[in-house]
Amino acid sequence: MSKEQTFIASIDQGTTSTRFFIYDKSARIIGSHHVEFTQFYPEAGWVEHDPMEILESVRSCMMKALDKATADGYNVDSGLKAIGLTNQRETVVVWSKSTGSPLYNAIVWMDVRTSSICRKLEKELPGGRTHFVESCGLPLSTYFSAVKLLWLMENKEEVRAALKKGDALFGTIDTWLIWNLTGGVNGGIHVTDVSNASRTMLMNLQTLDWDKATLKTLGIPAEILPKIVSNAEVIGKIAKGWPLFGVPIAGCLGDQHAAMVGQACRRGEAKCTYGTGAFILLNTGTAPIKSTHGLLTTLAFKLGPKAQTNYALEGSIAIAGAAVQWLRDSLGIISSASEIESLASKVDCTGGVYFVPAFNGLFAPWWRDDARGICIGITRFTSKSHIARAVLESMCFQVKDVLDSMHKDAGEKGEVKNEKEEFLLRVDGGATVNNLLMQIQADLLGSSVVRPADIETTALGAAYAAGIAVGVWKEEELFASGQIIKTASIFSPKSSVEWRKKKVDSWCKAVERTFGLADLEM
Repeated sequence: MSKEQTFIASIDQGTTSTRFFIYDKSARIIGSHHVEFTQFYPEAGWVEHDPMEILESVRSCMMKALDKATADGYNVDSGLKAIGLTNQRETVVVWSKSTGSPLYNAIVWMDVRTSSICRKLEKELPGGRTHFVESCGLPLSTYFSAVKLLWLMENKEEVRAALKKGDALFGTIDTWLIWNLTGGVNGGIHVTDVSNASRTMLMNLQTLDWDKATLKTLGIPAEILPKIVSNAEVIGKIAKGWPLFGVPIAGCLGDQHAAMVGQACRRGEAKCTYGTGAFILLNTGTAPIKSTHGLLTTLAFKLGPKAQTNYALEGSIAIAGAAVQWLRDSLGIISSASEIESLASKVDCTGGVYFVPAFNGLFAPWWRDDARGICIGITRFTSKSHIARAVLESMCFQVKDVLDSMHKDAGEKGEVKNEKEEFLLRVDGGATVNNLLMQIQADLLGSSVVRPADIETTALGAAYAAGIAVGVWKEEELFASGQIIKTASIFSPKSSVEWRKKKVDSWCKAVERTFGLADLEM
């Protein structure tokens, strides 16, 4: 007998894979599927995706997850109330309005081909690197969407021709997916949400609309940009030709913002998502805080058109889990990512080895696109176990760098502490299953790390947003539950203050060695 229930689904489109989850009202997963897709590296520092492959990965995931839930007796077709979407941020696509075809591959968030554009703008604009910080909270960097769009406009004839004819549409991956899911060339809805828009460098943080002065300065036509909506509202319905035809898309957030919702981060609480990169966000409440320590001022979430806007301080780390993939795919030191924990556990320290994964430069709080990766302190004694442990430590050091900056920017009043006067870091993402990584993180921070029972909080956050929009859940109930801490694994520090200080001093020396290495002869 089929089980009649209320369901919410979410699409989680990440940097290396797409996943689809179906949840019941208790937020329990009753069906899921994931598909990996190809990353292209046409030149050193360039990273691209095929937008059509991403689109098909979504279709495949929806079908397989639906089949799984149906096979288990759930009548998802009749009970599914809405779909939420979360996506890799800053990655951009420009496509033809008339044909629906991409005019070039998607340029991925970590791509650094726009370095020369950033340097040129820094010299030309009166405010230099921080020229747009007042409006959008972001410095000039290869990281953000606007400079990727400029590169396409300057370098791709197909894009220039489509712009001239009025046939070009621009968007981040959320926009590309929603436009196609809601009909594409047959009436597709061209939107983005406030969190993704806040990462383009083009949205004004106060008005939550495209900043006209910025568009004029950069020469970007407003007509190619999507409409900006909140994170929790009915955007449109799935079109014919897709699985789940007629179901409303009712939630949309960039992946890190979705994780904040999934972790129920209220004002003064922070989370770190460990994925390809690592991203730490601190909810600063209803007022943006300007960083003076190398962080980004960004939007956290706005869960409804009339809901309050929550802002955040963010520190973005380009290479986290990607360093483990590098050990596996490029060096062959491990054959699967899960092996790194046992390999690193064979030694109790790195033997003086420090690894800085500045493969494409360094993001927060350093912001050095001239940096390149190094591994130093190697001796005849060094083994692959030492290197594996140094890779894990590199993730944790980078997170500590960001959190130290957050503490300085937010101050004592900007953080919530527990009864032990600890500032707890909530963590999620695939890498957090690594207990050694979590313990190293706690030891280097000198405070506890909280891992929820469900580490897939990005997908969960998108589902929560969609559920809030259609009345399945209420925002105040989700954020007041406290269930995350109750069901979490907590890693407490075991290290001494003296050990921590020595380790951090050595790490800072290693980071400084990475500067100015981008021009080394090939």
